[in-house]
Amino acid sequence: MTKTRATAIGFTAILLWALLALFTVGSAPVPPLQLNAMCFAVGGTLGLIWTVATGQLKTLTRIPLPALALGTIGLFGYHALYFAALRNAPPAQAGLIAYLWPLLIVLFSGLLPGETLRAGHLIGALAGFFGAALIIGGVSGLSADHLTGYALALACALTWSGYSVLSRRFGAVPTSAVTIFCLLTAALSALLHLALEDTVAPNGTIGWLSILALGLGPVGLAFYTWDIGVKRGDIQILGVASYAAPLLSTLVLVATGIAEPTARLAMATLLITGGAALAARASLRKR
Repeated sequence: MTKTRATAIGFTAILLWALLALFTVGSAPVPPLQLNAMCFAVGGTLGLIWTVATGQLKTLTRIPLPALALGTIGLFGYHALYFAALRNAPPAQAGLIAYLWPLLIVLFSGLLPGETLRAGHLIGALAGFFGAALIIGGVSGLSADHLTGYALALACALTWSGYSVLSRRFGAVPTSAVTIFCLLTAALSALLHLALEDTVAPNGTIGWLSILALGLGPVGLAFYTWDIGVKRGDIQILGVASYAAPLLSTLVLVATGIAEPTARLAMATLLITGGAALAARASLRKR
């Protein structure tokens, strides 16, 4: 597989994550950890079916322990920390801090063998971050009263960026391993749900279909294609392009009538697309 094709496959994860907000709205009032358990169970089952169909079932018994730990901490740790951050800080500020992970991916990628961090990558990542800040709500309202929530959000960003970059060190581990990561994440989320939340049934057909869609796409297939992208593609371009997720997500909400188009959204579009273009140009120069 070529680096360009792997990068394109990785970008499909970003497109799928753009549907996360829409389907999450449809899944209400299911509590977060229960939703996490249900969605990852679907995502893990999807991977299991694909693994059996492609004759790779035996690979699931040969996953190195460090790779297993990294994958489980990455998927479960990110979501657990994210939900905890939202419980301890205003959602807009916690969400923005958590969304430092694309910028951190770009920065950390410079430590990988064979990768060069150029000014275009950094400027592009910063432009994307400010574009995301416009969409999510900016940093206004930061308060010392919510330091715990901000720290959890930062840990969330470090967890996902660390998982994404360190996955490159396990390039020989097949993508089918994500099946186990998803199933373990579902199990751990279910245990936390039973300890901390009340179980709530999905709201009718729309609720069940939204959860199924989440598990098949943003909280399922996306993690498999992301694994291919970060292991074999251009991780710096993927890091910057990840800022398109909140932009595309907002556009989906606008298209479905859930959100309104604004001048802030237009400015965010320019910043994020411009940042991605700068990063792509920097990557082309290093070839």
